[in-house]
Amino acid sequence: MLDPRIKLRHINAFLETVRLGGVARAGGALGMTQPAVSRALAELEEFLGIPLFDRSRRSLVLTAAGEMFARFAQAGLATLQQGVDALEAVRSGQQVVAFGTLPTAEVRIVPEALKRFARGPLASRTRIESGPSPYLLGLLRMAAIDFVVGRLASPEAMDGLSFEHLYSEHLALVVRPGHPLAGRVTLTLAEAAAYPLLMPPRGAIIRPALDALLIAGGVGRLAGEVESVSNSFGRAYTLISDVVWAISESVVGGDLASGALHRLPVDSRATLGPIGITTRTGVDLPPTTLELIACVRAAAANAGPDS
Repeated sequence: MLDPRIKLRHINAFLETVRLGGVARAGGALGMTQPAVSRALAELEEFLGIPLFDRSRRSLVLTAAGEMFARFAQAGLATLQQGVDALEAVRSGQQVVAFGTLPTAEVRIVPEALKRFARGPLASRTRIESGPSPYLLGLLRMAAIDFVVGRLASPEAMDGLSFEHLYSEHLALVVRPGHPLAGRVTLTLAEAAAYPLLMPPRGAIIRPALDALLIAGGVGRLAGEVESVSNSFGRAYTLISDVVWAISESVVGGDLASGALHRLPVDSRATLGPIGITTRTGVDLPPTTLELIACVRAAAANAGPDS
């Protein structure tokens, strides 16, 4: 715990003395007298129990302990300033948190995260980008958005990016109530693929998992297929046709629970994949963005264990 005797004036006096190379110049920058700055430095050294400056020379030179403390003090003060700036941006309505979400997260995780975020002290405007993984990762690399929530991209697409795993889920094959396959207790993938398949397009992040599932199931040429990344279209088309929709199970979780859609009993364990948060490596995000990311974590934890 920080010694309660250490005040912000001690840290400011120390850092300005280091930055400007002298007590008098530090006093001028801080609006303090030279004796007041010297007294603050002496008190800080007393509280810390170790000399921060080597006073055996004509000019002030940091000791090894002083150099180490300066690094941490600068980082701490910068973080504190970020917090102040973030609150001011929220108060003034200027703060905007921009992020991307893949279909795997936009139904199950993101709405709950935004609800939590809106109730918090750093609540601010948000801008959500949706689309396929290559598009969102491109925005992330250009710093047009701060993070992406969704399924882990392929290794070659993750250069310069970091991934935080939140949970894992499978793909599901779903149909409308009354579909000829809806009442089946057992079903092979080949039997399901005899019907038109609604599937993500090539380039979509879950397409490789689906392709691998079809190959492992011995499915060659499909009876017919429709490619789309739109969840709203997928749901609407599935409800009026005999199509079999291949989709991340979280996208249709509510429909499966209510009986609006039926999941086919096809083994899709091989499609299990990690869902999480992708950010740029080595980038310090503002406190407001970090708060929203914390809300995403909480929403994911509240959604239940890995599927």
